[in-house]
Amino acid sequence: MTVAGKATPRERYRAQVRAEIKQRAWDQIATAGAPGLSLNAIAKQMGMSGPALYRYFASRDELITELIRDAYRSLADAIRAAAASGADLAGLGHALRTWALDDPQRYFLVYGTPVPGYHAPDDITLIASEIMDALLNAAQPAAAATDTPPDDHPDARPDARLEAHLAQHRQWAADHPAAPAALRRALSFWTRLHGILSLELAGHFNGMGFDPAELYESELRHLTG
Repeated sequence: MTVAGKATPRERYRAQVRAEIKQRAWDQIATAGAPGLSLNAIAKQMGMSGPALYRYFASRDELITELIRDAYRSLADAIRAAAASGADLAGLGHALRTWALDDPQRYFLVYGTPVPGYHAPDDITLIASEIMDALLNAAQPAAAATDTPPDDHPDARPDARLEAHLAQHRQWAADHPAAPAALRRALSFWTRLHGILSLELAGHFNGMGFDPAELYESELRHLTG
């Protein structure tokens, strides 16, 4: 029986085995990608039978879900910590890049090619929404400061059409009350920075002779006005 606040030896052992399984899964993903993840191969590496390992993770999808949940939670925590320290939208961009460069395989598991046949549960979507919520919060002051059109020219800005569209299609922002200009800024921030990160982490800038960090910083300056 578990004492309040303390795990039993069996529970601690189970947690240790699950942690080792997840680490070996990350090692597999680093060499063969998520589609090549094999619970039987992990069991062999750990000196276990397949059925024994399935007592810790009932299926490959359950293991993938756990890895994706950990990855999203890690990023959400990093973004939240940056926001809590007073980081503006550019600061959140720096936190995103630091997190991505720290573990590219973790980044690609959540933002790379989808795993065939896998569907993430709703709670992972909720964690991802925490990240967007922080970006929307940070996008509002920047949008208010730089994106207000003259009173006599409401459609003067080239982004007006997209903002009008987002005002009517804001499901991705959940219940956040951000104005259309902030919606557009946060969405542009998310898509454009991920574009650079994905290319950088996949090695597509190798041999081109420039520093991807400078490109990323330039994009941040454009996105934050």
